[in-house]
Amino acid sequence: MQLFPHETVRPVQSSFMEKVKEALENKHHLIAHCPTGVGKTAAALAPALEYAMKEGLTVFFLTSRHTQHMIAIETVQKIRDKSGADICCVDIIGKKHMCGQKGVAVLTSSEFSDYCKAVREKEECEHYANLKKNNKLSFEAEMLSKEFMKKATHVETFVRKCKKEKLCPFEMACIVGKKANIIIADYNHVMHPGIRETLFLRTGKQLSNSILIMDEAHNLPSRARKLLTFSLSTYAIEQSIKEAKAVSADDTAGHLTLLLKMVESLGDSMAYGKNELLIKKQEIFSRIEAITNYEMLSRSLHSIAEEILETKKRSFSAGIASFLDAWTGPDNGFTRIVSRGIARNGKPFIAVSYRCLDPSIPLKEIAASARNVIAMSGTLTPTDMYKDLLGFEKAVCAEYESPFPKENRLNLIVPQTSTKFTSRSAYMYESIARKCAEIANAVPGNAAIFFPSYKIMEEVYSTFQSLYSRTIFIEQPELGKDEKAEMLDSFKSYKNIGAVLLAVSAGSFGEGIDLMGDFLKGVVIVGMPLTRPDLETEELIKYYDLKYAKGWDYGYIMPAIITTMQNAGRCIRSETDRGVIVFLDERYVWPSYRRCFPKEWNMQVSLNAKQDIEKFYTENIK
Repeated sequence: MQLFPHETVRPVQSSFMEKVKEALENKHHLIAHCPTGVGKTAAALAPALEYAMKEGLTVFFLTSRHTQHMIAIETVQKIRDKSGADICCVDIIGKKHMCGQKGVAVLTSSEFSDYCKAVREKEECEHYANLKKNNKLSFEAEMLSKEFMKKATHVETFVRKCKKEKLCPFEMACIVGKKANIIIADYNHVMHPGIRETLFLRTGKQLSNSILIMDEAHNLPSRARKLLTFSLSTYAIEQSIKEAKAVSADDTAGHLTLLLKMVESLGDSMAYGKNELLIKKQEIFSRIEAITNYEMLSRSLHSIAEEILETKKRSFSAGIASFLDAWTGPDNGFTRIVSRGIARNGKPFIAVSYRCLDPSIPLKEIAASARNVIAMSGTLTPTDMYKDLLGFEKAVCAEYESPFPKENRLNLIVPQTSTKFTSRSAYMYESIARKCAEIANAVPGNAAIFFPSYKIMEEVYSTFQSLYSRTIFIEQPELGKDEKAEMLDSFKSYKNIGAVLLAVSAGSFGEGIDLMGDFLKGVVIVGMPLTRPDLETEELIKYYDLKYAKGWDYGYIMPAIITTMQNAGRCIRSETDRGVIVFLDERYVWPSYRRCFPKEWNMQVSLNAKQDIEKFYTENIK
């Protein structure tokens, strides 16, 4: 293959490339489970770019995380360097994150969209104004766009250079995008109808002439559902009332005050000890209709939002209007829930939400329109489940084994403890702490221990700290990007003497960190990141039962299993890495759970983990 960026092709990589090529030629979609080590980025991009350039198509490489952009950019540049092909590439993230205006970071995506439109129309954005002179690209924009067309540039460098020239990075990306053979972007650039329409219009692209490579596709179901989920809170209503009064929309302010009381009364109607309840569409619609005309209230809120955005960056009225527009949507595949919560400032609030249960609703339209979709991930198993959830009718499924030596990895199930709700006690937390310390002390280097929640981590830590003999790092909730990087660098510095990182399965370190080499020698997954099913989960289980007869598996068990697989994947990142992965919970030996593991993992049940780990490292000394 002419555009493959490396000198040699691994056998499993070659097999995946052939599958991609076959999908492109036969015009069908591909769902592929490709473990770490397959080299899936290069294996997908090489045939896709080759086919796209021959047929006049565009490749979209879509991912859920900014960190994955760098891997794609580096791969494209290697393809350019090795083949000499004139490949134009542009890297795009959310428009808000590319913006040169100050203070936009606090805005939601929809708030930023309204703000951006307002400052452009009022000609108050210098970066946008500098793009053109006399209806033509300015000299600075012309020169910079030519520079970007000659090299694959990571978005951070792209944005920095644009800001230096005081040019709008997003608009510059669209200018380069018109010539681009490949656009690296976030899921939402294609999944969100409004964002897709803007991007495709600005770049002159069409979905029917696009090959979509969706990386880390195990994230697609949750991202797709989130896309069609809308919420309304008492706090937002309170802020919208202030906005209405500020622009003298007294009638609307009065209607919002009644809406606030109505939402608060829904909270009061919850049963004692409950924080959630299901409601019907009419319970909101009819109550608003009793106050004022539903559509008129929505239009009035949109109008207030436009006026507020004349002087401010954000408007709560716009969010409420969007919620009201969505609330009257379909019932099938959605649920409506009232919930009670506590804000960061400690103030209680009531929220009403319209939540999507079926990820195929937004995705099947994309799959029907795009020329090809290649959905791939290291934890995209079972592939048949993803074919169901994603709604890809014309899809072929493929699963590949890890190319890494099997003898370099020891996978243990230690069934001597459990984090089941019925098993949780001070005695159990102490037992978990002793078992974790025993395992971590036996690992000759750094280890990471992942817990289902911060609370369980704290309970176990109180005993663990006195039993573990080396340095302990503890993940804190809501770590910033710089804080995460600093902790990771410090943790890595202990690789020769050993340290342990205590983290949460679904937290900052559970997915998307690379500790290649000797930086991580062992991973322990404590329990399962299952939570007591809330109303949304219960509705999800019911919906998947009706649609697939697999509600419990699809709606509850598999999302937790996939999270633990991501945790396990932090350990072995290259063919020379060696490590131990321990699943610490009795439930992992149950058939319904154990069958979720890939067969190639060769899971072993251990009642003496310390001995098994020491034996593994003794026998595998090189």
